Amino acid sequence: MSRGGWVWFPMPGADSRPHARIMPRLALWGGLGAATLALSTLGTFARTHALMINASPSLPYWAIWLERGAAPRRGDIVLFDPPASPLLVKHFGEQPQPFGKRVSGLPGDRIATRDRTFFVNGKAVATAKTHSRLGEPLALGPTGTVPPGCYFVTTAHKDGFDSRYAAIGWICRTRILGTGRPIL
Repeated sequence: MSRGGWVWFPMPGADSRPHARIMPRLALWGGLGAATLALSTLGTFARTHALMINASPSLPYWAIWLERGAAPRRGDIVLFDPPASPLLVKHFGEQPQPFGKRVSGLPGDRIATRDRTFFVNGKAVATAKTHSRLGEPLALGPTGTVPPGCYFVTTAHKDGFDSRYAAIGWICRTRILGTGRPIL
């Protein structure tokens, strides 16, 4: 049988209608196209999101959904790379995991301290300990106006290592991995 210059010999038992051969091919190509699009979208999603597992008791969640690039707001959880310091190395090792804390102070907010209690715009947010759990003295963190692009972060946990302490201080945009949403 001749079709468009080609000689076609149908297989015994095969459907001889042309669309019977074209439809599976279209479905295959459509499926491959959809899979390619899905993988591309997934790749973009993976660059902007991550699942973070919390190994610290300073936040009451063990799984946090990270969104990279989102501007932190007051009350948001931010995940960040802590600044290097001897105190940090002693407690968390040479390469500590990212920290997760709540944003208490935004750029332009006023941070003050009285009797080791920190205030953001006059509202008490956290109290600093005098010594770490390993006995080292803890210097108080920064006070004054939170600089542009930086944040004052805290946690309600009594042993939370956050902006209350000089070893952590302001958390600026370059250290922030993203904002987190607790999922578990």
